[in-house]
Order: sequence, then C-alpha cells, then structure tokens
Amino acid sequence: MSRRPLAVTACCWIVGSGMAYLYNGSSLWLLCAGVSLLCPFLKLIGHCSWKQMLLLWLAFSLGAAYWVYNDGRNVSHIPEALYAGGATAKVEELAVFAEGTIVSAVDIDGDRADFTLALTTIRVNIPVESGQKATGREKGVAGERVMVQLRLASPEELGIAAKWGRGDHIKLAGSIASPATATNYGGFNYREYLHNKRIHWLFKAKGASALELTTGTFTTATFFGWIDDRRYGIGEIIGRLFPDWQAGFMKGLIIGLSDDLDQDKYDQFTGLGLTHILAISGSHVAINISLIFAVLRLCRVTRERALLIVFWFLPAYVLITGFSPSVIRSGIMSMLGVYLLRRGLLKDGLNVLSAAALVMLFWEPYFLLNVSFQLSFAVTAGLILFVPLLTPYFKWLPQKIRGAVAITVAAQIVSFPLTIYYFNQFSLLSIAANLFLVPVISVVTLPLGTAALLLGMVWLPLGQWITYPVRFLNSGTFMVTEWLNGLPGFMTYWKSPSLIWILSFYGVVYFLLYSMSRRNQLDLASTISALDDTVPLQPLQDHDNRRSTLDVNSRLVWGRVGLQVMLAGCTILLLLIGYQPVNSKGTGHVQFIDVGQGDCTLMTTPDGKNILVDGGGTVSFRKPGDSWRDRKDPYEVGAKTVVPLLKKRGIHTLDVVIMTHGDQDHVGGLQAVLEHFPVNSVIMNGSLTDSKTVTKLMSTAIAKDIPIYSVSRGMLLKPDERTTLEFLSPKPTENRTGEIPYIQEQNHESVVFRLQMDGSSFLFTGDMDEAAELKVIEIDNQTPSPPQDHNIDVLKVAHHGSKTSSSQAWLTYWNPVMAVISVGASNSYGHPYPAVVERLLGQGTDILRTDQNGEIQMEVKAGELRVRHMFR
Repeated sequence: MSRRPLAVTACCWIVGSGMAYLYNGSSLWLLCAGVSLLCPFLKLIGHCSWKQMLLLWLAFSLGAAYWVYNDGRNVSHIPEALYAGGATAKVEELAVFAEGTIVSAVDIDGDRADFTLALTTIRVNIPVESGQKATGREKGVAGERVMVQLRLASPEELGIAAKWGRGDHIKLAGSIASPATATNYGGFNYREYLHNKRIHWLFKAKGASALELTTGTFTTATFFGWIDDRRYGIGEIIGRLFPDWQAGFMKGLIIGLSDDLDQDKYDQFTGLGLTHILAISGSHVAINISLIFAVLRLCRVTRERALLIVFWFLPAYVLITGFSPSVIRSGIMSMLGVYLLRRGLLKDGLNVLSAAALVMLFWEPYFLLNVSFQLSFAVTAGLILFVPLLTPYFKWLPQKIRGAVAITVAAQIVSFPLTIYYFNQFSLLSIAANLFLVPVISVVTLPLGTAALLLGMVWLPLGQWITYPVRFLNSGTFMVTEWLNGLPGFMTYWKSPSLIWILSFYGVVYFLLYSMSRRNQLDLASTISALDDTVPLQPLQDHDNRRSTLDVNSRLVWGRVGLQVMLAGCTILLLLIGYQPVNSKGTGHVQFIDVGQGDCTLMTTPDGKNILVDGGGTVSFRKPGDSWRDRKDPYEVGAKTVVPLLKKRGIHTLDVVIMTHGDQDHVGGLQAVLEHFPVNSVIMNGSLTDSKTVTKLMSTAIAKDIPIYSVSRGMLLKPDERTTLEFLSPKPTENRTGEIPYIQEQNHESVVFRLQMDGSSFLFTGDMDEAAELKVIEIDNQTPSPPQDHNIDVLKVAHHGSKTSSSQAWLTYWNPVMAVISVGASNSYGHPYPAVVERLLGQGTDILRTDQNGEIQMEVKAGELRVRHMFR
C-alpha cells in the first residue's frame, strides 16, 4: 500500500465498479456491507494502518456508488417526449422527426450510412406551425444519442452521404426502433452494447432525402469533424503510397484507420493473436516517441525542449489515431511519464498506469466494460509485473533479444484469459508469430511506413521510393501469416471462462513465477556464499549448529519446491477445466439455435459427441445491378452466429455434420463451420443442387479430406451407447451410373431421422413436404410396429411451419409432446402457417418457436427432458 497507493486505490475502485455492474439493488448493498465487515480481517493480513484501510474502503465504495449513479442516469427520455407531443401508438410505429448534431464519423458501407446523432429535439412527424416551440418534455431529450441507420436509395446517393461528417447539424425524418437483444445463449447483445455507449434507440431512415443539413454553432463535435477530415486526408496519402490491400493495412498500422482493411488479412491476424498490431496502443506511441527523440537529437535539441515537444505531440497523436481506449490509455500514461521524467519523479510505472485508469473511469465508467480498455490495461500491468519475473529464464539469450522474448511471453500470458473470454480461440502458434512478426513490423515496417508518409506529404515520389522495402516486408508478412493459419491442429477453441477462473489463473501464475524467482535468488545467494573465500573458519564445536542450519535450509528449499509443484499443478488443472466444453459428459443436449429464417441444431450426446444438423444461411434477394449495395463484410449467419456460438460453447470438433438438403437457408452457414472447425464426417441426402453454395461446400469438404456419406431410409448411426439416429427418408434409389444426381427442388429429398437419446425421442424433418410424410407413413405401415414406438417427445416442424408439410396424418402418426418451429421473426413467407399451428394445438402439442422464444435448449437424461429458452 505504501509503495503503490494509486495502484491499490485503482484496484479497489475497479472492484467496486465491477461489483455494482454485476449486482444491483439489495444484493449490491449486502455485498458492500459484507466487504465493510471484512475490512478488519483484511487489515490484519494486509499489514496496513486503519487510515490506509479507510482509504481503500472509500475507493471501493465510491467506485460502486459512482457506477450506480451513472448507470441510473443512463436512461432514455425519447418515449416521454413523443407521448408528450401527442403520440398514441407504439413508439416503433410512429413517424418521427428529429434534429441534432452528428457526433461520430459517418460509416458508409454498401447501401447504408451509419452514425451517432446527439438530439436537440425529437417529435412525432407533424408539421410544426410557425413560431411553435418544442415542449418541455421534448427539450428533455437534448443531448440524448441515437444510432442512425440510413438506407441509401441509389448509387448517386453515395456521393451525397460522403459529404456528411461529424459536427454537421441535421434534420432527419424516419422511425425509431429498439436495438435487438441476444436471441441465443451467449450470443451478441446489440442492445447491451449500445447501452454501454449511452444509446437506447435506433433511428431508421430511407433515402438521402430524409436528411437535411442545417446551420449550427461550433461544437466539440465540429472540432472532431475537422480532425476526421485530417485523418481521412492522411489516409488518402497512404492510399497513394501503397497499392491494393497494403493501403488498408498501412492505414490501420499507422493511424488506426480500419475502413479499408481487407477482411481476409484481418482474419489472418486475428487467428494468430496479432490484431493488437492494428490497434494503436503503447507500442505505437513508444515507437513514434523514439523516432521523434532520434530526430530531435540529430537536430541538437536540448533534452528539456525535446520532452516538451513530445508532451504536446502526444495529444495530437491520440486525436489523429482515433481516440480509442487503448490509445487514450497510452497517451495519458505517456504524458504523465514525460511530465514526471522532466520533473525527475518517474519511479513506478504501475502507479502511472493506475492514475490513467482512474482518470478514464471517472470520465467514462463504461470504459470498464470495453474490451480494448481491459486488454490494454491488463497487458500493460502484466508487463510491469511479469517481465522482471520472466527475464531470468531467458538469460541464455543475447541481452537485446532477452527482453523482447520476456515481453512477448508476458503479454501472451496476461492476454490469454481475456482473449478466450471474448474471442473463444487461441492459436498455439501465437507466441511464435508474435516473436517473429511483431519485431519486424514494429521496428522496420511501422517506422519506414511513417517516414514514407511524412516524406510523401512533402513530395509524393520521394515517399513512394521508401515504400518499396515496406511493400516487400508486407508481402512476406502475410505470406507467413497465411502459411501459419493453414497449418492444421494449432487453433484451439475455449468456452468463455468465469470471472473466478480468470482471477484464479492470474493469481496462480503470478505466485508460481514469483516463488520461482525467489528460489532463483536464494540459489544465487547460496552460490555466492559458497564461493566467498573470505568467510572466516568457524570453531569445530559449531559443526552441529551449521548442520542444523543446513537442515533448516534444506527443508525450506524442499518446501518451496513443493509449493511450486502445487502451483504448477493448479495451473494445469485450471487449463484443463477451462478447456472443457460447456456441455458436460453424462447428459445429452439438443440445442435449436436461432438463425432467423433457417434451421440449425447442435446435438451433444451423453458421451460428448457433437452433431450439427444444418447451419442456417443468409438468403439474398439482390439483383445483379445492385452490387453497389453489398457491404465490405456482409452479414452471414454461419460466420456471425453459428461459428461464434460453437466456439463460445467450447466445441473442439464436430463428429458429424448433417446437411438435410441443399437449400441456402439450411446449408449456407455450414461453409464457415467447415472452414473453422475440424469435422470428422458429413452426411447428405445423396443429391446435389446447382448452386454456388453447395458446390463450394462440397469442394471445401473434399479439400479438407472430410468423408462424405449419403444416407437413406433404413440406415442407422450410433454415435454412442445411448444415442441412435434412425434415418427415415429419403428412400433408397438405384444409381447404376455412379453419378450424383442433381435435383433442384430439394425439400422432398430432405434427410429425415428419428433421434433416440437416453430414453427420449426427437424427429428431425428438414424441409420435407406432405408427399414425403405420407411416403414415410406408408412404408412404416407396411412393416407395422407397436403404436408406442411412433410416439415422440419432440418434433422439429418441417419447413419452418409451411403449409406444404406437417399434415394432420403426420402429426397424428407421431403424436409429439412438443414441437419446435425454427423460423425468422417477421419473415416474408408468413411462416408458421396458421393452419399448421392450429393442427399442432389441436393435437395437444406444446409449441416452441425461435422467433418468439429465441434459442431452445433441451437437456436429456434418463428419459427426462429439461427445457429452457431465451424468452418466455
């Protein structure tokens, strides 16, 4: 406490804020009371005074209170303003008129322009008579922010939208809607994401004509708009210096502008844990400061003046590189460091880091939930604490390399828990990639690229000459990243660990390294003592005392070794626990994932085998002439929903992937699944459809040597002793040519199977039609079986509840207890068909729907089903 008061205070503030975020109401106050009662005990084990303990208690309490205060104020007044203005319908159904200031950069992607609008007023879109003013309640929304999503109507409107910028005062007509919440367990919650940015509503408008620029006064947003113009201007120069994808990469590397970053290149960096290179952070600041100092030293500028120049350079650099939490952190730390260095007071980097954290959290408490903020501060603190403990283990390396290796290893250790929590993946090649690529990029590519930019601003051809070695290095860098990403077996997937697991990991690893460093120091001291020939001879009668001392030292050494073995064992145990999937063995699970208008089901057998039935798919109705509407990274349900959920649930391998048929809304998402996960086998219906999706999917499976099996009625699949898949359709066909038939209409050919799992039965039907249903019943009737064999617990309703299936004969034959309809909310097909719903209800079947209930999960054990779903 006495050595690092700011560090301990910041920790207590963060703990208080974190507790206020996790708990609320009486739970929070009971927790605070418990912490208060524990203070005397903490004082005893912490060896601090009552005054210091009171200070820490105040930091904890103020952190919690400050969070509660800010979160309590983070509410929307828009509904009150609209209803005060005479609205009577639901807020989402109103035509709304708003005025305000654009307070973010305008992001134009395809046919959509997105930006944040700070309101001055909002009302129902009724013409305001001359002289009429906004009501008091309308004025209450002043300053509230909304996320604007404006759909452009034509390619010509792209040029109009390009003129909009931060600081513009506008009038806007449209409607408002509540942001979507997560519909799958562990899925992305857009509503919560915007809430942490103090945004509660989406403002949707159509056409550039819905927005009108107006005049207004100079604001802070206007200043940031001017900064945006300078930033984009620098980006244009980089675009003229570097070709194609390299321009986007260098924009991200030098000024943190990721608008033109190639998605494939970004994915390569993400897979190897190298994305921190593209996020402006402490390393970028340090490199630029070093360059400035080197130039100033060549110009014979005094140390005092050089520090002053660097001090004022830092805020300009923070502004021009995007003002993200990581660059704000590094900027504040660097400015404090330069100031303290100039005053001769710089002693402890951890206190400087803590001061930066307190400043940022006081300014915006929601930074605590920002991934960039967490990674930036955690890694920086980890480097301060872990590098001194790790450096002695690399003393066999040259001195200049030793520190770089220790920094890389420490950064990987510290970032690992947060990486798997948020991204659910970790490459075993990450350390190697960081060791070999980061120095090249940081020491050569970034400085040369910056130099090329500065000279290019003066004379473009001169800058272009310097870019040649940088282009060569960039090509080599991505050749290496592509090769490393292509190596199989090195990517591991982890479920999101609990907070207790994360804290335990940090604590155990730190104490393990600390105890080992203490042992090394003791061993070194013993060696020095043994080699010291100036120690006087002791009398013979002290022999027993010396022997006793040696015995005590020996016991201490062995005790320390035992402690290290125990800590190492705890570390391994934590890793093993963290690597286990969410669904434990011994219990079966069937999870109907909400993929909108499509099908996707993840089944985990009691022995831990994973079976994925379909993968959803994004259906596009774009015309060939509408390519201008396409986005740089378009939404694809497999890559954006299915794959992240599988990772978050700790799925390491898919034993079976079943393609019920070749329609886009069932197999489109499987392409991303096959690209990311090891798949042991693919099961299909024995026919193909002439579509790019199916062709690419089959090519990927063949390229990855994944066995592909065709199934038909009468076949069985037994993944484990308690699970059986009995295939009921399609019927076997004679194919003497050996060629796979192409059938465009795939619904009738859907793979249909009955799943028997630990005493419970499920029927999966794909998109089978009524004719296929009657055929299954007819064949079953020809080989009669006891009536009880036909009863099933759960029916996955065919074709999203379409009228072409789920006939009365089919429902009567199977008599399901529950039915699951996988269907998109407000879909244009009118699914599920009302007559189908009526037939199910008439059968006495409970209906669950993904559009109303979100993801539906069923736990199977000893013939009993436990059901839960996202929404009631």
